[in-house]
Amino acid sequence: MPIKKRGNIWHVHFTKPNGEVVRLSANTENRQAAQEYHDDLKRRAWRDDKLGDKLTKTWEHACLRWFEEKVAKKSIEDDKSRAKWLTKHLSGMFLNDITFDIIQDIAKKKKKESSPATANRHLQLLRAILNRAEKEWGWLDRAPYIKLYPEKARRIRWLTHDQARTLLNELPPHLKALATLALCTGQRRANVMNLEWSQVDLKRKIILIHGDLSKNEKPVGVPLNDSAIEVLEALKGNHDTHVITYRGKPIQQASTRAWYNAMKRAGITDFRFHDLRHTWASWMIQNGVPLIDLQELGNWKDSSMVRKYAHLDVTHLQKHANGLPKL
Repeated sequence: MPIKKRGNIWHVHFTKPNGEVVRLSANTENRQAAQEYHDDLKRRAWRDDKLGDKLTKTWEHACLRWFEEKVAKKSIEDDKSRAKWLTKHLSGMFLNDITFDIIQDIAKKKKKESSPATANRHLQLLRAILNRAEKEWGWLDRAPYIKLYPEKARRIRWLTHDQARTLLNELPPHLKALATLALCTGQRRANVMNLEWSQVDLKRKIILIHGDLSKNEKPVGVPLNDSAIEVLEALKGNHDTHVITYRGKPIQQASTRAWYNAMKRAGITDFRFHDLRHTWASWMIQNGVPLIDLQELGNWKDSSMVRKYAHLDVTHLQKHANGLPKL
């Protein structure tokens, strides 16, 4: 049967000339509309097989290939979540039928239910998939232009040394150790939380972040200061493999109720665990560390991520301020 009703929605079902079985939702409760959709789809499939047209690749085809090729991507779960939302609006659509106007409508819906930044992350995934469909897979003659929303620059949230000490004193032991290592090394939460003893070299005073655990996929050695060494020495023997544990097991979450309660007691608001990395970078800049060295220490792939801290050190501009006449 070419079309079949499931619940209130009609679905199409047919076999392409090359033997591939097509099963798609017609996204309609109208039988005539579903039949027309089926006939058009079958016609496109024939043209694709006989004439080599690019008319039968759908959004689902593109998503499937994207996830096959990006299986090792570190943020693949984020892609899956965003693709799931996009599919609610693009299900069954041919790639050639995804126009600028359709994308604009989708963008407005996402912005209405979230924020410009969140909408942009969805649009960026859509753009990446369509661009690959055009430039690498040959499924599109031309990917549509996708306009992103302006985003407000997020201010850098960091703690003073006194605030950091107050917070550390309010944290339970396992979170205190975790936060201290984050503040001493500037490493991302996952790298500190999942740190294993095999990565720690106390004699050389470094930890090694392997390439498969690094955000920019390059291995990096991270120097340890005296405070970090002190924490690691105190944790030795607690677990065979993992450095940070809770009740004898590797921890799975950092931003727990205990974290938020400690912040409340410390009088700290609008602060995420990731802001410990911002705090470390801010302290480094204020201590005179050059931006190029900070980039290497923090394992940032691109210098633009580091330049956002540049305003915290203006000592090199002091001579210009001193050039003004005395009042």
